[in-house]
Amino acid sequence: MPELEDSTVKPKASFDPNILQDLLPLYYKRLFPHKQFYRWMSYGRSESSVFSNREFSFTLQDDIYIRYQSFETQQELEREICSKAPFKIDIGAVYNIRPKDHRGSTAIQPVQRELVFDIDMTDYDDIRTCCNEANVCQLCWKFMSIACRVLDEALREDFGFEHLLWVFSGRRGIHCWVSDKAARHLDTAARSAIAMYLNLLISGGEGTASRVIIHDEMHHSVRRAYRIVAPLFEEICLVDQNMFGKPEGVRKLLALVQDASVRAELEKRFKAVANDSKGVWKEFVAYFDELRMSGNSNRYRRFKFIVEEVTLAFTYPRLDINVTKGFNHLLKSPFCVHPKTGKVCIPFNPNIASKFDPTDVPTIIDLLKEVNAFDEKNTVEGEENRSKIKDYKKTSMFKGTVIFEEFLRKLEQTFKGKAAALSDLKMEF
Repeated sequence: MPELEDSTVKPKASFDPNILQDLLPLYYKRLFPHKQFYRWMSYGRSESSVFSNREFSFTLQDDIYIRYQSFETQQELEREICSKAPFKIDIGAVYNIRPKDHRGSTAIQPVQRELVFDIDMTDYDDIRTCCNEANVCQLCWKFMSIACRVLDEALREDFGFEHLLWVFSGRRGIHCWVSDKAARHLDTAARSAIAMYLNLLISGGEGTASRVIIHDEMHHSVRRAYRIVAPLFEEICLVDQNMFGKPEGVRKLLALVQDASVRAELEKRFKAVANDSKGVWKEFVAYFDELRMSGNSNRYRRFKFIVEEVTLAFTYPRLDINVTKGFNHLLKSPFCVHPKTGKVCIPFNPNIASKFDPTDVPTIIDLLKEVNAFDEKNTVEGEENRSKIKDYKKTSMFKGTVIFEEFLRKLEQTFKGKAAALSDLKMEF
């Protein structure tokens, strides 16, 4: 085992990526949930070749990239993962043939794939003020929490999907895997339609905030999203991020008003509350309230939903829609270790996403130290007793595996009566 210094669990330290190659073999052998991962990817063996025709991609040290891998059994996949100890595992589509046989065939086509969503914190760099680029803290995580809640409700209520796995990407974003059979069998056109339905934001161009346009009436999905984000707008945008506390932020707010004369009038009002986000927003809302009361219906009609549009523009999920549209798009597997941060891509509960702390996610070093600390503390119980406890249960990763297990349990209930009986699936928990 690689030297991990004192095995007593200590506060999390910065991660040195250079040691990852030494730690991954141990992580994959002792902590990666191979059996649960296979249960997910095989879908209860309820469909022919759903596992054996799945593409897995490995990224090895020095960015060596191995695509179109496929496996017949869970044991074969586990052996290959433990043998190669990939820096990253990507999950691709299920194809009409085994991906490993694709070189001899020109007819390889994707036939199913989870409906996936990818939200990256860097897409909020034009509005967040606490961090930028790859950095993320508890303040800007609130944008991720909102995104998770808005999308989760939309996918369940508007499309009837039930089996959603939400995963922290290990560094600065979140992924959602919709695993319902209906979702997995959507064609490219349907995936694109769902992506566009959920994508409210219109790019505002370089240096300006993205826009939301609401026409004569608010669609029920937009109204639901607004109901979620509106109560959090002041806390996140005005207090945490202080978006309008500097001239640059005020310019982004004004850019969302498509009328030069109105922008000029707002600018005058904002001068009295300069450097005060709450004051700027109060003046903004008051201006359009006064416009509504003025009796100038033609002018007001243009700005009927301006407050809602601006609120959504600064808080609505910023989707990478190309990931969702792409039938055979590769996406990083849950329980990978991020090579830059050392953090595990851990599932989380969307219902309490606001309580998830991305800065407190365990690194591979933390996990291995936790295993060592647990084993040393329980040595008096004897080696035989200690070996009965699965290693991931000894660590702070356990909570993520519980969420994954619950996701699998509900998913597997839909396979009853299909090709493989659930009794054949040995629960690993």
